Amino acid sequence: MPLLTVENLSIGYHTRKGFIKSVEGVSFSLDKGKSLGFVGESGCGKTTIGMALMRLLPTNAAITQGQVLFDGHNLLEISEEGMRKIRWNKIAMIFQAAMNALNPVHRVNEQIIEAIVAHDPHISMVSATRQVEKLFELVGITAGRMRDFPHNYSGGMKQRVIIAMALACNPDLIIADEPTTALDVIVQSQILNAVKKLQKELEISLIFISHDIAVVADVCDSINIMYAGQVVETGTREEVFTAPMHPYTQNLLASYLTLDGKKASPIPGSGDTVDLIHPPQGCRFCDRCPVSNPACSHTEPQWMKISETHKVRCSQC
Repeated sequence: MPLLTVENLSIGYHTRKGFIKSVEGVSFSLDKGKSLGFVGESGCGKTTIGMALMRLLPTNAAITQGQVLFDGHNLLEISEEGMRKIRWNKIAMIFQAAMNALNPVHRVNEQIIEAIVAHDPHISMVSATRQVEKLFELVGITAGRMRDFPHNYSGGMKQRVIIAMALACNPDLIIADEPTTALDVIVQSQILNAVKKLQKELEISLIFISHDIAVVADVCDSINIMYAGQVVETGTREEVFTAPMHPYTQNLLASYLTLDGKKASPIPGSGDTVDLIHPPQGCRFCDRCPVSNPACSHTEPQWMKISETHKVRCSQC
């Protein structure tokens, strides 16, 4: 049985202009020890899904349908007290702009110890300190730096500390939301290598959220491509990278430079982004798709099975 199964999840936000349908009909599953990436442009619903799994959506958000089964239990039906026991103990999250999450007036080890004690009040300070030392070793920082203040760390070191904090309570699942944003390419590579190493060694399930498909392909076993609140293509890393089917996926891949210069050019398209208050009846990528036909604008595309693990939501594929 998968560790996590999400079925037909739909989420929206109440705003002054209307109800924004941010996520609609998203389904996926994740086995223990495996990694799944979500890729798409800003506003496509990636972070909303991550926050929904943690039950940390803002007050103006509403889950309109679906269920989230984690270890056999529907997280959407668990009480807030029950979710407090799951957060960080079972599911941890690395939030966007995590480098700014550390309190600048407290030593780094104190902040991680506080998180450990909050979820295990019976642990001694000596044991908690030893646990922090082990976490620092895991993420590649010497234990001698654990008593430093955040401003003594580089951006990459801060990011490693946030990863260590996410690992503090030995969770089964980590949700990483843009964990390498604002890092240079060298540090980004170091962080990604650390994430991959820890995920494999500790057999932690990972959901990796990013707008960068190359980064996700470097980390994840499987990839979900999102556009305008919907998953439009899903498959293994090899399937999505070597045989992309959806025009949006093809354009994402064509937009990246390669060292050998061998790559397709992005397919030119026009049109505006989707109004998620009044989404179109048909394909949401229709107005920007270079291969659409008139039927695409009023007929919602159904899933087409390419292989046992590869599916695409497009009537033109």
